[in-house]
Amino acid sequence: MEPSTNVIIGMAAAVSIVVTPDMTVGHFVPGMPQVYATPMMILHMEMAAGLAVAAALPPGYVSVGMAVDILHLAATPIGGRVRALARVKSIDARSILFEIEAWNDHRKIGGGTHRRGIVNVPEFEKRFGVHQAVA
Repeated sequence: MEPSTNVIIGMAAAVSIVVTPDMTVGHFVPGMPQVYATPMMILHMEMAAGLAVAAALPPGYVSVGMAVDILHLAATPIGGRVRALARVKSIDARSILFEIEAWNDHRKIGGGTHRRGIVNVPEFEKRFGVHQAVA
């Protein structure tokens, strides 16, 4: 059985956040505006995508980001709310393609696609000599 067997086109999840100063481009790059940074938007989109399929993967498997193709369409200031959404668009044996979007209270602020690979964690750790962090 493939690890993606229980993943279904249309599965979706969302992550909602409030923009804080440490999520702004100005936090990372001096002199830049204090608005929601593109890398943070991508992080929240990836988190939504991972959440959308996590329960459908077999024990010992996770999904990890492989590729993003997004546009950041509008700024969101500190204190603004952002909702990142991810929906499964297609599935193959080793990866899942998502449609991703981000919205603030006023408009769509980002969109595109995101591909996540399916990883067997114990095999990965053995191959690369890494171990899961202890919580």
